[in-house]
Amino acid sequence: MASKGWVLLPLTLFLFPLLIESRSPPSSPPHHPHKHHQPFEFIKNLEGCHKGETVKGLHKLRQYLEKFGYLPRHSTNITNTNSHKNVGADNDSFDEQLELAIKSYQLNYHLNVTGELDVATAEQMMKPRCGVADIINGKSSMQSGKGRHLYTFFDNSPKWPSSKTHLTYGFLPGVQVINPQNLKSICRSAFDKWRAVSHFTFEEIQNVGSADIKIGFFSRGHGDDVPFDGAGGVLAHAFAPTIGLFHYDAEENWAINPSTASAFDVESVTVHEIGHLLGLGHSEDQNAIMFPSIAAGTMKVNLGQDDINGIRALYSSRR
Repeated sequence: MASKGWVLLPLTLFLFPLLIESRSPPSSPPHHPHKHHQPFEFIKNLEGCHKGETVKGLHKLRQYLEKFGYLPRHSTNITNTNSHKNVGADNDSFDEQLELAIKSYQLNYHLNVTGELDVATAEQMMKPRCGVADIINGKSSMQSGKGRHLYTFFDNSPKWPSSKTHLTYGFLPGVQVINPQNLKSICRSAFDKWRAVSHFTFEEIQNVGSADIKIGFFSRGHGDDVPFDGAGGVLAHAFAPTIGLFHYDAEENWAINPSTASAFDVESVTVHEIGHLLGLGHSEDQNAIMFPSIAAGTMKVNLGQDDINGIRALYSSRR
C-alpha cells in the first residue's frame, strides 16, 4: 500500500508525479528480510499523549503525519508528495496543529475523534501501509467524498491521456525477492483485475526502458527521492499518472498466498499500487483495495465497488 506509497502507501502514498530522468533506478542493497527494528514502533511509546504535553519522541510523530499528508510539508523543490525531510526534528510539543492532524487521521480511519494518541489510533498508525500519502497538498483527503463516495484522486486528478488506453509494463533490475516468473504471473493477474472494470489493456514488454509502467523491488534509497524504511513500515509506493513507477520494499517479508501472519501478500499490494498508477488515491472504505493499510497474512486481491466506481469516475468509463 507511496510518497508519492499502504505504505504509501502510498496512498489522500498520495504520491504525486516526480520529475525524474528517464532512466532505471540504481541497483539496491542486498535484501535483508529479518530486521528487528520496525519503522513505526516508536508510536507505541507515545500512547496517551495529548495537547499541552511535551514528550520526547513527538517530533517523530510529526514526521509521520507530515509524510502521509496530515501536516504541511516544508520542502519547496520536490513535487513528489511522499518525499520526507526531517522538519521540526527538535519539536516534541503536542500543540493544536498536532491535535488537529490526529483528528483528521482519526476521521479517515473511522476512529474516535479525540485528538489524543489513544491506543486505537496508535495501533492503526503502526500498521504497515502504502507509502502514498492520504492527503495531497491539503486538497485531497480520504474524507473528500464522504456522503457521496469514498474513493479519491490525486491532486488535480492526473490521469493517462484519452489516446493512451493500452499500457505496457516491464520489470526493473533490482533486488530479486521472489521468482521472476512468479512475479510476472502475479502482476498479470493484478492488471487483469483493473482491465476487467476499465477501458485499459495491459501488456508486459521486455524493454523496460520504453514501458509505460516500470516495476521492481528496492531497498532504502533507490533513486526516486522516496527511500524505503525497512521491514514493517511502508510496503510499496507508486506514482500518479503518467510517471509509471511502482516499487516494492525488498526488505519486507513477501509471500505468495501467505500462510503465516508474518508475510505480506504480493498480489494484494500489487493490485493496490496499480490503482495509484492509474490515478486513484486512497479510499476511506476499509473493504476497498485502495484502503491504505493491510495486515500481514491477509489476502485482498478483488476490487471493491468503491474501487470500481472510482476508476470509472476518473475516466468517465461506463463499462
